[in-house]
Amino acid sequence: MAANTPDRLSLALKSRRDWHWHVWRLSWPVILANVTIPFVGLVDVFVMGRNPNPDYIAAVALGAAMFSAVYWLFGFLRMGTTGLTAQAFGREAISEVAAIFYRALFIAAALGALIIILQWPLKRLLFALFEPSSEIGELALTYYDLRVWGAPGLLIHLVELGILFGLQRMDYTLILSIGLNVTNIVLDYIFVMLFQLDVFGVALGTVISEWSAAVLGFFLVRSAYGRFHYKSGSHKLLDRQALRQFFHLSSNLVLRTFFVQLPFFAGTVLATQIGDLTLALHGVLMQLFFVMTYSLDAFAHTAESLTGYFYGAKNPINLRRASIYSSAWGLLLALLTGLTFLTFGSDFVAIMTVAPEVQSLANEYMPWLALAPIFCVWAFLLDGIFIGTTHITAMRNAMFFSALLWAIVLFATFETWQYHAVWFGMNLFMLTRALLLFRSYPEIERAAVDPAL
Repeated sequence: MAANTPDRLSLALKSRRDWHWHVWRLSWPVILANVTIPFVGLVDVFVMGRNPNPDYIAAVALGAAMFSAVYWLFGFLRMGTTGLTAQAFGREAISEVAAIFYRALFIAAALGALIIILQWPLKRLLFALFEPSSEIGELALTYYDLRVWGAPGLLIHLVELGILFGLQRMDYTLILSIGLNVTNIVLDYIFVMLFQLDVFGVALGTVISEWSAAVLGFFLVRSAYGRFHYKSGSHKLLDRQALRQFFHLSSNLVLRTFFVQLPFFAGTVLATQIGDLTLALHGVLMQLFFVMTYSLDAFAHTAESLTGYFYGAKNPINLRRASIYSSAWGLLLALLTGLTFLTFGSDFVAIMTVAPEVQSLANEYMPWLALAPIFCVWAFLLDGIFIGTTHITAMRNAMFFSALLWAIVLFATFETWQYHAVWFGMNLFMLTRALLLFRSYPEIERAAVDPAL
């Protein structure tokens, strides 16, 4: 793109109405797509919840938490590719997008294979950390031994989502997510409800769904950037500078994700220590929490894509506008989500489990769940802005200090507040990271004018 030449998107966004429409046009498919992501866990909990014994829900919740703890560390495969792709798209460097895709695809496949190779020491580590009871541990072991074979497919899927977000093809992410979750729902019904395979059936359905999404995603990505005319091979797959940039982003994103994961990981560990009933409750509440987070993430993904695009196009004015309009829509959804949890939260729990003791205990903690969207939305939106513009070092530092404060507060309150301390600490963590990221935001606008900053 020639210097001082307005990018295509800036020419199309001339009024507030244009901005609101464009943000909503990008976000609504992601809202639907993201809401379907935790359906993998929701459906798993639902089919296990048909059994009045809460051990089945607890085992699946524990197994899913173990894989979340591992997979979230590889979130850089999605986040790093989104930022790099969005900026290349803003520069109209489509051949660079193709190179980013295949480079990240190779890395994802290699990392997935490594997880399979190291599955036995990884299993010992995870089960030692969570320390489940013998009954739940035996069921969770069955889930783990099968679910681990979906690792390469899931990591490839993350790369594909990252490219599609960066190219603003949110409609394709909707197709991909619906494909993944419809497959999972159908297979859960077949394996669990019909064949009575219980935990083994839940894991088998998830693995097949993950690999199916990886295959579908490959063709969707090729279609997304294939509509642009570009010269294949004009960017080397093993370009040293590009690989250094990717691994620099990745290493910082791994640290960032590690700190973000800590409250979720610790929450499951602490719920396990309190007792099996609390662990079952935690599995149900966290599935509702993930529905909320993935919904709010829709506007964070929009901010990620748009700010990355305008950062690549060196347009700080529209970068700020993208941040503001995405935030306005995100706040509106957060308020509606909190009100929904406050009003219908108990009904959602009753749908997910028939165990009366879990339903009764959930009412005590529902206000925490209703407050969570208000604290989370700012953290998610600013995350998206920093990821899209690849200002990862500042994000990493904010996550570290937020996690440090969270750990101190949780240590000070857990003995007295028990499971309430888990939710208090989670909300405090979200608020702290939002405040720290907001403080660093002006650096992004300055760097959009002068990349050397």
